[in-house]
Amino acid sequence: MLGRLLKSKPLVTSILRTTDFWRCPCTKDAQILTRRTLCSKAEATKKVISQTAIPGRSTFRNDRRPTKFDKKILLWAGRFKKEEDIPALISSEVIKAATSRVRIKICYITMALTLLGCLVMIISGKQAARRDDTLLRMNTEKKAMWRAEAETELEAAAMKAQ
Repeated sequence: MLGRLLKSKPLVTSILRTTDFWRCPCTKDAQILTRRTLCSKAEATKKVISQTAIPGRSTFRNDRRPTKFDKKILLWAGRFKKEEDIPALISSEVIKAATSRVRIKICYITMALTLLGCLVMIISGKQAARRDDTLLRMNTEKKAMWRAEAETELEAAAMKAQ
């Protein structure tokens, strides 16, 4: 069955059509290439771009101007000591690395504060249990106080009615 499919005319023509996709447009004899990177046109464009770019800088580097928040993040991450040391253009990879480092620091701080809060709650709960300051006792005292206030109000209302 596979042999029949391979010998069928529509399958062969579709394979030939898809191989046209892999032909390199810059070569005159249109050889079938497996990758676009083997094309000499891409190398020629790199040379042209590198000649027109600023000398001494990487051509395909993704530089951008840091915002005030980016500068703060770069300082918090310890990438630079002062704000004056930060250059005018910084690659986005540096900024991403700094933000991830700050994010990790913030996570560590929140974990430490959470553990500290848990320890404080445990210690205060044990101290309250020693003093017998339970919620049940506090609620019964509060309800007894409300009942006493309600009784005094009823007695005062009864005195006015007489």
